[in-house]
Amino acid sequence: MDYKKAGVDIEAGYRSVELMKEYVKETARPEVLGGLGGFSGAFSLSAIKNMEKPALVSGTDGVGTKIKLAFLMDQHDTVGIDCVAMCVNDIVCAGGEPLFFLDYIACGKNYPEKIAAIVKGVAEGCKQAGAALIGGETAEHPGLMPEEEYDLAGFTVGVIDEKDLITGENIKPGDVLVGIASSGVHSNGFSLIRKVFEMTKESLDTYYDELGKTLGEALIEPTKIYVKALKSIKEAGITIKGCSHITGGGFYENIPRMLPEGVNAMVKKDSYPVPPIFRLIQEKGNIEEQMMYNTYNMGLGMVLAFDPADAKQAIAAIEASGETAYVVGEVKTGEKGVTLC
Repeated sequence: MDYKKAGVDIEAGYRSVELMKEYVKETARPEVLGGLGGFSGAFSLSAIKNMEKPALVSGTDGVGTKIKLAFLMDQHDTVGIDCVAMCVNDIVCAGGEPLFFLDYIACGKNYPEKIAAIVKGVAEGCKQAGAALIGGETAEHPGLMPEEEYDLAGFTVGVIDEKDLITGENIKPGDVLVGIASSGVHSNGFSLIRKVFEMTKESLDTYYDELGKTLGEALIEPTKIYVKALKSIKEAGITIKGCSHITGGGFYENIPRMLPEGVNAMVKKDSYPVPPIFRLIQEKGNIEEQMMYNTYNMGLGMVLAFDPADAKQAIAAIEASGETAYVVGEVKTGEKGVTLC
């Protein structure tokens, strides 16, 4: 008896590392110390020494049950982007700049090419976020997970000068709400989607005219990474008063997280186009509208609050970064929460 016969292939692990090295190298920042393969990842903080009061911000998340689509479609090079996005989009809500990222892959069996494809996606997400992929772990769990399945999670650390923290504390009535378009469902609400649609290859390969693509292609579309958009706003000298990443819990849970007491976010449903994938989910699942807005991003991956005088310039900065933005509402006096109208 040996470890390989027990289900853990150490040689496959070595091959996975070799295959992923080229992708990891592409994410390197000057602050990265050492290479891949050590017991830890090292990152120099010398570049932040000129900040008045540097503070670290961190975030961790996974891909959720969206990962089932990767299994069914045998497409593993996009869920890594989702994993990075779910982490870095959270820390940019505080104004942070992502510095580095680490991933964790648990699998039933280590198939080196599949692991490398997952890490390729993670590396692509890191490049979009400007973060270095400085380490990770691939854990083989025979007997605990089916051989063809895996799970993926990640962790990011960023930095911000304390004076630049986005807290939402200065949001007041009259402020303008700006939404940044999502790429689709992103990485939330898939447990409901898997009840609405049959999760079979035939179902996922079905072409829908209203989507202009197959169901699978629409659902597996990676989550938008908004690091460049928020950096563009900052570089334009515009103050972001509040920022919400619209993830699980949709509008009703996430927008209030940036609001102080005594104000209400009024969001106009017709102020931007809702992507057809959400209409399809709602119709096929016979889902009430409030549940849709309480589960999905409904086409807005980020909602930000600005002084009215800054809204137009903020939208211009967002669009200069390659994203699409809309004025979607305003802040009113009232009970802390969200009102859709």
